[in-house]
Amino acid sequence: MNKKTLRFTIAYIFLLIGIIAFFVLNVCIGSVDISLKQIFDSITGKEIDGTINTILWEIRLPRTVAVLILGGALSLSGYLLQTFFHNPIAGPFVLGISSGAKMCVALTMVFLMSNSLKSNSFTLIAAAFAGAMISMGFVLFASKKINSMAMLIVCGVMIGYICSAITELVVTFASDADIVNLHNWSRGSFSGENWANVRVMALVVIVSFIAVFLLSKQLDAYNLGDSHALSMGVNVKALRVFIVLLSSLLSACIVAFAGPISFVGVAAPHLIRKLFNTDKPIVMIPACFLGGSFFCLICDLIARNILSPTELNISTVTAIFGAPVVILILFDRKKRGRA
Repeated sequence: MNKKTLRFTIAYIFLLIGIIAFFVLNVCIGSVDISLKQIFDSITGKEIDGTINTILWEIRLPRTVAVLILGGALSLSGYLLQTFFHNPIAGPFVLGISSGAKMCVALTMVFLMSNSLKSNSFTLIAAAFAGAMISMGFVLFASKKINSMAMLIVCGVMIGYICSAITELVVTFASDADIVNLHNWSRGSFSGENWANVRVMALVVIVSFIAVFLLSKQLDAYNLGDSHALSMGVNVKALRVFIVLLSSLLSACIVAFAGPISFVGVAAPHLIRKLFNTDKPIVMIPACFLGGSFFCLICDLIARNILSPTELNISTVTAIFGAPVVILILFDRKKRGRA
């Protein structure tokens, strides 16, 4: 085993151990603590307190599994956008893609509520995907007119502000009974997840992950430039379309179930690059997914417990940890003389 393979193996083991440890902590720690023995007894069918059993199977486990899935999806979406724009600052939240998805989901939810109709998971994902594609369209249009990535980021932020303003306006038209839930969702939260939602998000994310992984070789060539990719027989235009569609679908799934979550899509892939010291897609794709899951498990544990019984919005915590990473990226690029 050479040094590079050994480094990758150690890094993967570190991520897996971290995920397992914080998965268990997320299930055990909360307003009501649950011991490992109680978890084991419940899994093996032994009789335990009914309240504990309900908290474990209907609240903690579906939420933690959702954090695992959506955190990984968010990081993978960020990695795809960074690959697309050849820039480590690109991400679904920074470029306003999450805000566009949030806007369309809010419009859909308020419309359905006002007409006494119920929304389902696939409806919300479709709405979020449409919003993500609208925002992505504006970003792509701006990228053709603007050569500076810094200015493109500013455009993305402005798109995000516009979409967020429309969302806030829409939410004010919701009924009093629904406005609290809509408001909490619009700020990002993993609360209220259930097994039905977990099944849908798992299906969408697993299919998307497989599709992204199958593009590993093409993405590797694309990282070396369009001319190199073309010489390797890669259809660059088709690849770009797939990157846009898959990153938007992953962002849509996240927003539909948890609302917009800030900075994970930028910070997690950057930290993973530093940990693995590579940009090879065949390594980065699974590593980014695991890294995003690890990052979000830590942040959700803090969000639920640091001010218990009050729960912080997940974006508040991810911003505290993720924003400094973005600042460090900007400083690093400044030192290298890049725009």
